[in-house]
Amino acid sequence: MSKRLIELSNISKSFDGQLVIDELDLYIRENEFITLLGPSGCGKTTTLRMIGGFETPDKGTIYFDGRDITNMPANKRQVNTVFQKYALFSHMTIAENIAFGLKLKKKSKSYIDDKIKYALKLVNLDGYENRMPDSLSGGQQQRIAIARAIVNEPKVLLLDEPLGALDLKLRQDMQYELIRLKNELGITFIYVTHDQEEALTMSDTIVVMNQGYIQQIGTPEDIYNEPQNAFVADFIGDSNIISAVMIEDKLVEILGAKFECVDTGFGNMKPVDAVIRPEDIDLLEPGKGSLDGVVTHIIFKGVHYEMEVTTPDGFEWLVHSTDMFPVGTKVSIHVDPFDIQIMNKPESEDEEAIPIEE
Repeated sequence: MSKRLIELSNISKSFDGQLVIDELDLYIRENEFITLLGPSGCGKTTTLRMIGGFETPDKGTIYFDGRDITNMPANKRQVNTVFQKYALFSHMTIAENIAFGLKLKKKSKSYIDDKIKYALKLVNLDGYENRMPDSLSGGQQQRIAIARAIVNEPKVLLLDEPLGALDLKLRQDMQYELIRLKNELGITFIYVTHDQEEALTMSDTIVVMNQGYIQQIGTPEDIYNEPQNAFVADFIGDSNIISAVMIEDKLVEILGAKFECVDTGFGNMKPVDAVIRPEDIDLLEPGKGSLDGVVTHIIFKGVHYEMEVTTPDGFEWLVHSTDMFPVGTKVSIHVDPFDIQIMNKPESEDEEAIPIEE
């Protein structure tokens, strides 16, 4: 396992008396692609800016390779940042844009020329040296911004919603480009986004944040399949989150019907939340599943149909299936035991997840 490169210890940050980050602890490993994911205002960009040196925490310490860099200026840190707004110099050629940081470091002309060629090849834009930024598409401008950052050989590349301004197809292409670059360069990527699909596609590790707290840290598979609380389950993909009662180990009552599950240790007759992903629901003939209902809504999504199935209690189940059931069809809901995720009910809306153990 690679070593820890960056550690944030007990970090808090406020703006105008408003607490944005509250006693946050986080470490980032060398050569990791880690994504800070969460809704607007959750503290992810503030965390990135503190790592980059653009903000200073009110309390706590930031370590880089074991060294305290909490108060070190941004230009002295071994990190480079790529922002959503590409911030290319419009009066400079592509070569001049890429060379900007190297010229400040007083590198030789031959060194700079070699680096420009290397960086353009890396982002698949060979031969663009003499073009001007306004002649490039959004995706090409974004790749030049990345090229400008990587020629400085940072140990860490910080990316703040860098694909947010691109259309869907271009954004997906750039996701694959970033994964390729990370593998070729062998540097640490710290990526900020509110786009769950982007995080699931690219990351080694995802840090889900809300209201200045870390809600869960894990691999994309862990975050999607084993959400630790209702916020994570609801934020990552679509979920049916239903108040339920844990009758006993491996048996839960959902909306009056008994479902077998694999969870244990919640106690008997304990109120819980059950999380069921829409793609994990099978629709059977009436009476063949655990709970009967009627299809009340259907949308064709391309790879699957998205349906709502309303059960007698009035709950609207979200179901994804490659099979189409017309509106008005009577069906029965079946869920395999291992596809039901049981969670403790939070005691308050702001209750944060249990701290993550290593």
